[in-house]
Amino acid sequence: MDEITPSRFRRSLFNPDRFTLTFELVPGRSGRGREYGRTLALARQLAADPRLQAVSITENAGGHPALSPEVLGGEILATGLDVIIHFSCKDKNRNQMESLLYAWDREGLNDLLVISGDYPQQGYRGNPKPVFDLGSVQALDLLSAMNRGGDARPGAGPPLPPTSFVKGVAVSPFKRLEAEQMMQYFKLHRKVAAGADYVITQVGYNGRKFHELLLYMAQNGLNVPVLGNVFIPNLAVVEIMYRGGIPGCSIPDSLYAEMKREAEAPDRGKRARLVRGARLLAVLRGLGYAGAHIGGPGIRYEDFDFLVSEAERLAPQWRECLADLTSWFDDGFYYFEADPATGLNRPDPRPRPMAGPPKLAYRAARLLHELAFAPDGPLYETMRGCCLALDETRLRGGLSRGEHLLKFVAFGCRNCGDCALAELAFLCPQSGCAKNLLNGPCGGSRDGWCEVYPGKRRCLFVRVYERLKRVGREGEMRQGFVPPRDWSLNETSSWVNFYRQRDHAGKNKKG
Repeated sequence: MDEITPSRFRRSLFNPDRFTLTFELVPGRSGRGREYGRTLALARQLAADPRLQAVSITENAGGHPALSPEVLGGEILATGLDVIIHFSCKDKNRNQMESLLYAWDREGLNDLLVISGDYPQQGYRGNPKPVFDLGSVQALDLLSAMNRGGDARPGAGPPLPPTSFVKGVAVSPFKRLEAEQMMQYFKLHRKVAAGADYVITQVGYNGRKFHELLLYMAQNGLNVPVLGNVFIPNLAVVEIMYRGGIPGCSIPDSLYAEMKREAEAPDRGKRARLVRGARLLAVLRGLGYAGAHIGGPGIRYEDFDFLVSEAERLAPQWRECLADLTSWFDDGFYYFEADPATGLNRPDPRPRPMAGPPKLAYRAARLLHELAFAPDGPLYETMRGCCLALDETRLRGGLSRGEHLLKFVAFGCRNCGDCALAELAFLCPQSGCAKNLLNGPCGGSRDGWCEVYPGKRRCLFVRVYERLKRVGREGEMRQGFVPPRDWSLNETSSWVNFYRQRDHAGKNKKG
């Protein structure tokens, strides 16, 4: 972890003897009117409660335009309560990110939750252009560089004063398919390596899956604090989640049926949902989580007080509470073997089904790469010499067009000039991922389908995992860092850029 300034949130989060509580606020569209006033009033009530260490403020949640989080965050910070700003990659390029981060550092908004972000939805006169210039892993790398001081741009000028950001990240242990779940865990390895300081889980209601995440992190040396997500939905959100309308969030059939029965009560099931949240809160503390992240639409201070007080009452019998947190998909993936004695997991990973033989397209692409693009490949020098020679003649345009045509037919190439095929099982992230991510999935997939094109396009990283598993190389996705695309290379020959060591792969080879 980078050097940081102590604060109420940080002193609690990094103290193993404390259980840290945070609360999520969702700004509305405007900084005027009753909605903003109600949100600020709730924050003031929360600030007076010593059991809460910070509020988090979403940034354009669900991909919808909303008030910029630093506005509300600045006012809340003045009450003495710490603020976690959601830092999303969907709407900003890397230069705007850096500019905004220096502004937030100046304003004392140094606690972040770094996320790729939900795909942008309808705005002014239609749908906006998604940005995703950086993914969350790359944004963490930028933040870590800023915390070290200096300048993120090599040779840009005199050193800059270091910032003091604490960088949270999200992970979901609640994926139904093996490929989805393992890629969530593999991406977490990359996030921690890039500088993540703590983790917040995605929404879920299964105690064994919450335990799975802690056990996996402990076995793999991912030693950062984890906050479990305690989300209290209203009935409308329950329906949306069940239908898959909230990216990355799922409600199994059994839990949905239970919530529908609870909704027949005079309060439409609100108390039952709060009690479930309190039981989950008690379980998280019993499991050894560093804390919990509480949220939900329309949650009032009285609801927060009930949740925390009821969880404290239930704490001594947290194991009994596990019986109410068992809902999962009948065919849902578990990483570890079940422990019937505790209702949790044994430390032994479950055997995973063998994959079939590698597909011909993957084998052919890897063979060609090893022949012509691996420095020790038998065709490396010949291919390099031909490409560089043609690049010095009037045929350079023909070389670039020929390469693009070949790779378009084989991979759906978008002619980015900074090719990452070799790092992603020879699947193109520019054409295969709606968010053009390079270091792992966004978390918005459901049942293997892309968040943006459900039922039409499979998640790129599910396909990457399946390809690599067929050759026993899926574990490679735990490691590595793919830098962001260099847009100065757009629509140029990636072969020439590689051999001239202009693209990220060529620079890595040079280094």
